[in-house]
Amino acid sequence: MVGAAALAQPAKTDLAWWAYAVPARGEWVKNNERLTNEAYQRYVDMFNPTDYNPREWARLAKAAGMKYAVMTAKHHDGYCLFDSKLTNYTSAKYLQGRDLVREYLDAFRAEGLRVGLYYSVIDWHHPDYPHYGDQHHPQRDDEAFKGKQHQWDTYLQYLHGQVRELTTNYGKLDIMWFDFSYGPMKGEKWKAKELVDMVRKNQPGIILNNRLMGDGAGNLGDASALGDFETPEQGVPDEPRRNAQGQLTPWETCLTLNNHWGYHANDHDWKSPELVVHTLVNCVSKGGNLLLNVGPDARGQIPPQSVAILQAVGQWMQRNGASIYGCGPSPLAKPDWGRFTQRGNKLYAHLMHPHIGHINLKGYQDKVLNVKVLACGPARPHRYGF
Repeated sequence: MVGAAALAQPAKTDLAWWAYAVPARGEWVKNNERLTNEAYQRYVDMFNPTDYNPREWARLAKAAGMKYAVMTAKHHDGYCLFDSKLTNYTSAKYLQGRDLVREYLDAFRAEGLRVGLYYSVIDWHHPDYPHYGDQHHPQRDDEAFKGKQHQWDTYLQYLHGQVRELTTNYGKLDIMWFDFSYGPMKGEKWKAKELVDMVRKNQPGIILNNRLMGDGAGNLGDASALGDFETPEQGVPDEPRRNAQGQLTPWETCLTLNNHWGYHANDHDWKSPELVVHTLVNCVSKGGNLLLNVGPDARGQIPPQSVAILQAVGQWMQRNGASIYGCGPSPLAKPDWGRFTQRGNKLYAHLMHPHIGHINLKGYQDKVLNVKVLACGPARPHRYGF
């Protein structure tokens, strides 16, 4: 299964960025404040990322232990960070020809990182995406849009056309991260099978998430032909994920460093480096990945709090990365004091909680060849009970 490759590189970064960074109230500001295209346009006009340096972003991600990244090519508001020929609502039009996606791809590839793109299949700017009565459209309650006719097939041609541009004009892509389906807007409403077939034809070996079929929380089940991994959000499953046949399936939780995906100037509820590391370990111990989000500001700078967190996580990864990369679940039951991860015949015990006494590996007394502290190497035989 193509998606199984995701398990080998569990640390990734998600770059949620665009004009919603200008009002600095999160990525759903257009929805939350019921902004029309005309009202939102001032933020589009003000977006000028003069400090955008994707090579610095890539170096930070690499130093933090990331192995690949996913950047927003188009979010729900419809603005494209790539040079789409199907609309003028792009960075190329508003930023004197700049293709911010291409700049990102070139920079991250230069640092040896694998690359992916996030693409929203909904679009609050396109005239043929349903407005009034939709579950999420900013004009869902606006009587001025009641009765407005939309040409759904025209929108689908636009959606498929943009995905074709992304999968044919930008070299090899490792991941395509679709978002998001809801209610009746899922599956064949997007002509999902046709869309996936086109992506796989254009990008053999690409890894796809499962959100064309729903919100990503459910298991792959019969949707495995349309996606390679599951995508729980802002949380970690209680146990490894399984498909409808009971088989283990790849999954990835996406997590913000504060409480917003996009830049929010007043959200200071930052997660500690310790919590981020614990979450990463928790994911790997259950066969999953961690997609860690970063929301740069409108000038293209990553918030200093995010930088500090990633640098601290990177220091931990430099010393302990062997317990993460290429690892997965252990057959041992979850201990009270932390988590186990395992790669081959190497078992890694992560002490995440205060404990008293020995680390209990009961039943393994005849199977353990030696015990070492990963970060420094010396054996610690008196701390382990069998």
